[in-house]
Amino acid sequence: MKRLVLPRLYVILDAGLLNVPEAECAQELADAGVRLMQYRNKQASAGELFESSKKLVSLLFPLKVSLVVNDRADVAALAGADGVHVGQEDLGVEEARRVVGAARFVGVSTHNLEQFRRAAVSSANYIAVGPIFATGTKANPDPVVGTQFIREVRPITDKPIVAIGGITLERAPEIIESGADSVAVISDILGSPEPGMRARQYIDLLEAGNRTAAG
Repeated sequence: MKRLVLPRLYVILDAGLLNVPEAECAQELADAGVRLMQYRNKQASAGELFESSKKLVSLLFPLKVSLVVNDRADVAALAGADGVHVGQEDLGVEEARRVVGAARFVGVSTHNLEQFRRAAVSSANYIAVGPIFATGTKANPDPVVGTQFIREVRPITDKPIVAIGGITLERAPEIIESGADSVAVISDILGSPEPGMRARQYIDLLEAGNRTAAG
């Protein structure tokens, strides 16, 4: 399986945190340079999730922005999304893979070493770890794992690692330095008065870090 290369910034478009239409926010983020988004809508029915996902795909595909649907492999496949992201209580990675096929990517959330090891030997294209810091976007969050966990699991796999949970602009470089390929950001971007501008700050900061590392 060819290794997936992820952008440094992965924005989670959580419908519950938006005060503008999803497409409007997605357009603003795309205009700012965001190239990977996940659509999360825990309250939507399957039909609503499908319609919203389909609209986002039609908006983002021409802009070369990848869209991942949270939880629902069936919706991701039917809507033509680039992939699906599953949690520990959703379909397993291999079951999700059977639904979306080989051409789409599957990401999986992990919260401890055992879960990460299972994900590392699965067909998952990337592995999310967290919460790295305390987060307010989940009602019953898993225990905080910190950046040390990224350092611990980095040698286990060459799959991309996505860090999530309580990430801010100030903390993002430390997370990448710990071995993560990408930071998944929710509140610090969606809660900003200008999400696009905030996303651009992340991109500029993390790309500057890339150039420093390369130089």
